[in-house]
Amino acid sequence: MAEPERILELARNAGAITRQKISEINSITRETRTLALNAKIEASRAGDAGRGFGVVADEVKAISARVTDVAKALSSELGLAIGELTELGERMVTQVRGQRLVDLSSYMIELIDRNLYERSCDVRWWATDDAVVQAFQEPAAERTRHASTRLGVILDSYTVYLDIWIADTSGRVIANGRPGRYPSAAGTNVSHEPWFKMAMATRSGADYAAVDIARHPSLGDALTATYATAVRSNGEVSGAVIGAIGVFFDWGPQSRAVVGGLRLSDEDKARCNCLLVDANGRVIASSRPVGNLAERVELDPRGKTSGYYQSADGRTVGFALTPGYETYAGLGWYGVIIRDA
Repeated sequence: MAEPERILELARNAGAITRQKISEINSITRETRTLALNAKIEASRAGDAGRGFGVVADEVKAISARVTDVAKALSSELGLAIGELTELGERMVTQVRGQRLVDLSSYMIELIDRNLYERSCDVRWWATDDAVVQAFQEPAAERTRHASTRLGVILDSYTVYLDIWIADTSGRVIANGRPGRYPSAAGTNVSHEPWFKMAMATRSGADYAAVDIARHPSLGDALTATYATAVRSNGEVSGAVIGAIGVFFDWGPQSRAVVGGLRLSDEDKARCNCLLVDANGRVIASSRPVGNLAERVELDPRGKTSGYYQSADGRTVGFALTPGYETYAGLGWYGVIIRDA
């Protein structure tokens, strides 16, 4: 148990013990007053012989009253102190827990940023691969097959991808790296797809396009993060655009590894939902078994790039905006952790 939570537990226990003991004192003083009253009555019946005993009964009654006053003062003063201590403990627990959620949210989004930065590097590198460039510059079945084989070799090493497609300037896919798994890719017209349009619009070989998470029907309806860029003449950074290359990152298992790989206690695992959320509030990854892209989160960042707050239903929400990494600026995503009350 963390120190702030232990402090809160001790404060609550002290409050409970104090209330119990004061209740016991009040019970004893009531019994004492009753005995004093009975003694006074018996002294009165005894007449002169009981006069001294009556005086003692009065003193017992007076002492009982004083004890009651002390108990009331103790209840009031100690109750205020314990109440303040409990409130302080609750604030400390909330702050520590909230900051931990922020730290973990930052870790998630930074980890995915670094991962996707590598994807942006991959696509720019592979756009200069000689087999890819030659497939456009010297159109022939042999060149296309060689490009497909080369892309397959890449995919064997980079298992985080579902497939790699190259398309000519009209948007027709001329080769892909896994024709055995996705035989319908070659010949597909992708001229209407965002990744192709954005790739063709890049200003140089140093630029790339990143598309938000989406289901890809041609890839078994898998969730993909697509990165693309233009293929340029002779593979040169400033060469003329001769085609486009798109790499399809296997988002599902990779993102689950991020949101499900946080070091949480068993209690936090049961109470926390770890999320990656896009700029529109769509849940694109979740540590709980929910339908990705179907759920939305209405964040209240209050102008901050990271922080935490209590939602209306009492849950603690920690969040962190994508900081980007190197040449990957990010897409406005958030790492979010929601802890149930």
